[in-house]
Amino acid sequence: MNRRKFLAQTTASSAFVGLGGLSLNSCDTATKKHITILHTNDVHSHIDVFPSDHSQYPNLGGLARRASLVEQIRKENPYTLLFDAGDIFQGTPYFNFYGGELEFKLMSMLKYDAATIGNHDFDNGIGGLLAQLPHAKFEILSANYDFSNTVLDGYVKPYKTYFINDIKIGVYGLGIALDGLVIKRLYKETKYLNPYEIATDIEQKLKIEEKCDLVICLSHLGYAYENTNRPHDLDLASKTEHTNLIIGGHTHTFLDKPTIKKNKRGNNVLVNQVGCYGINLGRIDFYLDNDKNAIGNGVSISV
Repeated sequence: MNRRKFLAQTTASSAFVGLGGLSLNSCDTATKKHITILHTNDVHSHIDVFPSDHSQYPNLGGLARRASLVEQIRKENPYTLLFDAGDIFQGTPYFNFYGGELEFKLMSMLKYDAATIGNHDFDNGIGGLLAQLPHAKFEILSANYDFSNTVLDGYVKPYKTYFINDIKIGVYGLGIALDGLVIKRLYKETKYLNPYEIATDIEQKLKIEEKCDLVICLSHLGYAYENTNRPHDLDLASKTEHTNLIIGGHTHTFLDKPTIKKNKRGNNVLVNQVGCYGINLGRIDFYLDNDKNAIGNGVSISV
């Protein structure tokens, strides 16, 4: 969606997809609890606007533009969270010169709430990632990377809960298998755990023990793969029971709106990804009724 067109529209679109399989017209949402989720993925150190003569993305992107858009949406709905699905690093000279410091500082200025770890976030090694963490004033979440025998032990959380507008939201992170993508000496003794099994455990904990009303996964597994057994987001959605939204990364998949998948209980899971390089911002709006039943939809906004 064009940014100007988006800002000219009202908050809600004409219809919402109920996560329990029901639909609700926007005129019924006035009394609902409203939560907005904004997200990026695979920004790859792209801070500046693409030049006007760029072959694919002329005059698109830019962190300053994203900041302006995020500020506008937060004014519209103060109950807004901002997340990233990994591969924050690597892709422009900013990373080569500053090693991720600038990316984390700018994301902190935008008040990101959490991010998960992508494979390229290990490109300066696990020690290089650790060195930049003091610049990240937001949570780094990964549930299926076991860092217990590394310098990152204790610095990365499996999940985080947020309480806004009387709604409790649980967010967890999942990363892709590093073997074959990252040189072993860079990630050292990091252990990769089965993301499907971990997701089942974490979402159960968030929903049953933590009593979360919404459960969100920040995934760097990839949207979908053909003819392979590699875990991916669409398959993850079908194997979950309590996850409402999967914010994806890694495959640079451009979606205009979230894909809807059925989980093991037959309820809808929204799966979204907004391409790469910060040229789009994802927006998901959830409305919850008095019984905390959630409905939601989303859109990809050109920055």
